[in-house]
This record gives sequence, structure tokens and C-alpha cells, in this order.
Amino acid sequence: MGIIRRLFLPNQYVKSIHEIDFDALKEKNIKGVITDLDNTLVGWDEANPTPGVEAWFKGLSERNIKVTIVSNNNEQRVKSFSSSLNVDYIFKARKPLGKSLNKAIQQMDLNKEEVVIIGDQMLTDVFGGNHNGLYTIMVVPVKNSDGFATKLNRMIERRLLNYFKRKGYINWEE
Repeated sequence: MGIIRRLFLPNQYVKSIHEIDFDALKEKNIKGVITDLDNTLVGWDEANPTPGVEAWFKGLSERNIKVTIVSNNNEQRVKSFSSSLNVDYIFKARKPLGKSLNKAIQQMDLNKEEVVIIGDQMLTDVFGGNHNGLYTIMVVPVKNSDGFATKLNRMIERRLLNYFKRKGYINWEE
């Protein structure tokens, strides 16, 4: 498999977190979820979890799947969002670097083969997860607007998505 495909192609691609079949993941022996926050769970400018996001976390808890929110955002943003859900978090994660992902896996007391990472960005979430041997799920961003650095990432991402489509590696539409 080519290096670009191995590092940037997610294992799974869904329109939103609500399309993820956690019973199917349990069958793959997934016991933990690392999830991004901004534009994965809610829009980057939404302070609190929506009722749908709260229900999603409850569904994970009912299946005894551990969750850690790992975000590149600041402590205030990540802490206030995560504490209302009573889940662990890591802020200023510096994804795609693996240190924060490995820390989350250790905090959940799991092996990387038992953990999935969910996020909306190919260059941070998918690359970081693939590079560190995690199962990766990419979601369509909740909002179409982004900060400056993310806009740059999205331009590169579009090129990668087009490349994967041309090569026949993906069959989804945004």
C-alpha cells in the first residue's frame, strides 16, 4: 500500500458521529474512543454538547466503551465541554503528534488495537491515528467554517480526497 494511502486514508468515513455503529466496533474488540471536539462533535463555535451528542456519549457508556476527548484547542474550551459529559480530555494535544494519543490510550488502560480515533481532519486526526496504529474514522465537519490553520489543512485535504477518488480508494461523497 502506498505511503500516502496508508497515512491519510481513514478506515471508515461517515457523515456524522451518529452514523457510527458501535456494536460493529465492539465486534472488532474496540473498547475505547479518542474523539476530536471541534467540528467533529459540535461546531467549533458551539460551547456545549447538543442533546444528540449527550445521547451519543450515553450510548458509548452503556456499551462500556471508554472515551477521551483529544483536542488541539485550549484548556478552557476542552475542559468546559468535557466536564459536562463527565469524560476525560486532553487539550493542546498537538495532533497529529502521537504523544497525546498515546497518553489517552494509557489513561483508558487499553492497547492501541482496542482504540478508535474519530475526527473531521485528515491531516491531524486521520494521519495521527494511522501513524500510531489506530483504527480511524473520519466524519464530515459539523460546520463549513474553520479557523485559518484549519482552512489551510482543508485545501490539502481536498487534494488528497480527489487523489483517493481518482485512484478508486474511496467511494463516498462529501
